[in-house]
Amino acid sequence: MSNNEHINIDPSTTKYLIQARLSADGIVEKPDVVGAIFGQTEGLLGEELDLRDLQKGGRIGRIEVEVLSKMGKSEGTVMIPSSLDQIETAVLAASLETIDRIGPCKAKINVESLEDVRITKRNKIIERSKELLGHMAKASKSSGLDLLEAIRQSSKTEELTYFGKERLPAGPNALDSDAIIIVEGRSDVINLLKCGIKNTIAVEGTNVPKSIQDISSEKVVTAFVDGDRGGELILKELLQVADVDFIARAPKGQEVEELTQKQIMKALRNKMPTEQYVEMFGLSVQTLDQKEKDAQRRGRDNHRPRQVEVTDKKGQEERQKEPEKRAVKQLTPEQEKMRQMLDDMGGTSKAVFIDSSGSRVQDVAVRDLVNILREQEEGKIGGVVFDGIITQRILDLAAEKKIPFLAASKLGSITKQPDSVAIWVKEELN
Repeated sequence: MSNNEHINIDPSTTKYLIQARLSADGIVEKPDVVGAIFGQTEGLLGEELDLRDLQKGGRIGRIEVEVLSKMGKSEGTVMIPSSLDQIETAVLAASLETIDRIGPCKAKINVESLEDVRITKRNKIIERSKELLGHMAKASKSSGLDLLEAIRQSSKTEELTYFGKERLPAGPNALDSDAIIIVEGRSDVINLLKCGIKNTIAVEGTNVPKSIQDISSEKVVTAFVDGDRGGELILKELLQVADVDFIARAPKGQEVEELTQKQIMKALRNKMPTEQYVEMFGLSVQTLDQKEKDAQRRGRDNHRPRQVEVTDKKGQEERQKEPEKRAVKQLTPEQEKMRQMLDDMGGTSKAVFIDSSGSRVQDVAVRDLVNILREQEEGKIGGVVFDGIITQRILDLAAEKKIPFLAASKLGSITKQPDSVAIWVKEELN
């Protein structure tokens, strides 16, 4: 181990460092050791290598001694800086081992190393250079990333536009696109811009602006809200005053502005038709009839947008109960089985796949039904019973996968019914 950092070395003259270890059978101190070195080497190497003359001429530096006495014995180190050449330094170092006494005590000095100070310095320079280069490369990389991100953010911010008299933050394609995504705030619009989604408009609070209400009757609208209480409030407000076609939610407890691109794309892929969403979460929906809605979309009259009334489902059902008794329907054994399954799964938002014999094959969540249907092989499913709404998309997938029938709680707005798929609705089976 090099100890040259512990001694004073003149960097302009020192080339080598002699390092030796001493031991003495008695208590000695630094002056005793230095005196022994000068005294016992005097005249030993001739006038050219006389230590006193070499030190006076600056060719030998100050002799450093560290000595520790314990239990009547002394041990320590001796270090001598040298600007002599290699051979002269080696001869001088060897002369130290001829010393056999220090003061009144018997002693011995062993040379441990001859260190080339310049090589040591060069090695230190190399190691330090590596460290500095690493820091510089890291800083440059970080700065480069920061610069790119800053430019990217600036670019997205420049794409931000404003919509309506309320100057709502929006993507550049919101006005011209056939479909729009309604989000909560400006940060949500910017985050979706990062993902290349440019048809967004922010409502900027729970009080939905008139511009949003008006444009919702002209375009296909997806409400994309946060997965927290605030998101629920905005969604309820939107459903009450605007014509919302689909609903997408951020993961529970997260906000749209903090989602990654993967999370955003997944949430939008899993969006649900409004009718199915409100049914799954116990909301009752009151809509304009289709004729009025079509007229509204063409701008022919001033009907209000579709209204979604958020009520307690159970209470509403009780109010709507008919006092008179209904006629008892005659059901086939198969229909009776489907009716019983729908009654059992009421309020669970589950779907059951059955085989051709009527046995349960797989239970899934209704929210995953569309994606799971896409993955099924043709002709492998005998039917699907689910606590939800039969939508056009589910019906089309059933026809594509050659599923003979669908049994569900309700029937949504169907424009085309394939002949190959039978439909059973809960109210028709009761």
